[in-house]
Amino acid sequence: MDHPRFVISAAEAESMANLSGLSVPQLLPTLVKSAQTLARPPTSNYPVAAVGLSSDGRIFIGVNLEFPGVPLHHSVHAEQFLVTNHAFHNSPRLVYIAVSSAPCGHCRQFLQELRQPGDIQIFITSQNDVIYKPLLSLLPNPFGPFDLLDQQTPLILESHNNNLSLVENKFLANGVAQDFEKLKSLALEAAIASHAAYSHCPSGVALMDVHGKFYKGCYMESAAYNPSLGPVQAALVAFVASGGGGYDELVAAVVVEKEEAVVRQEDTARLLLKMVSPNCDFRVYHCCSSVNGCV
Repeated sequence: MDHPRFVISAAEAESMANLSGLSVPQLLPTLVKSAQTLARPPTSNYPVAAVGLSSDGRIFIGVNLEFPGVPLHHSVHAEQFLVTNHAFHNSPRLVYIAVSSAPCGHCRQFLQELRQPGDIQIFITSQNDVIYKPLLSLLPNPFGPFDLLDQQTPLILESHNNNLSLVENKFLANGVAQDFEKLKSLALEAAIASHAAYSHCPSGVALMDVHGKFYKGCYMESAAYNPSLGPVQAALVAFVASGGGGYDELVAAVVVEKEEAVVRQEDTARLLLKMVSPNCDFRVYHCCSSVNGCV
């Protein structure tokens, strides 16, 4: 893997495995070390990588991201990056994961938001494992979504439709005026697709960089609350996974969320973006349920 990327097609994964005399699941642990070079951990200087195989044969990479100047809980763990990367590319299911270090409790809990997470097979390269083990062996007797939800509620990696529309004439802004229509539309799409089954406070973020490229991120909640991933972190994952450079390349950002939400993203998103890209023009648009109608 001379030039690590964040997505490897099924055909290329099969070819790489064949050239190495391995199966595709056996290939994953061999990619972990090079994937660690993609991590951005300026606080801990501890790079973590998670390489996952989708049920459709594609390989996805996740790494940890840390952001100087903000509390540590704003960090993105490699397993969260991996799941978010899967979600961006409409991956149906995560079946194998190879990781550079044993997942922390935070990540073991976040992975519970996937359907049948106990069946996911995991390989911990730092422990010199020789076989995959079921994720259930790392978190027996888990607390998960169906302690709070019914079996029909969609989980992460499954299709969501939160039935949202923008509220007209509800606009908060700072910075110079620009055309934010594309960002607003993308952030609304992300809010509609977000996994907010516990708070019922969907939200989305869209970013634009100096090259005019756009990135969006959905809010992803955890049944245990604290491992939830904010939409601005998810959008930053999209930026990094798409080959983005320094965060200061980000010049515009939009948050879409409900105005009276119990769980609000505006202030925490503003804080994080202020620290990583101080000149980013930040705006907030509000949405409401299309079923009830917007005023």
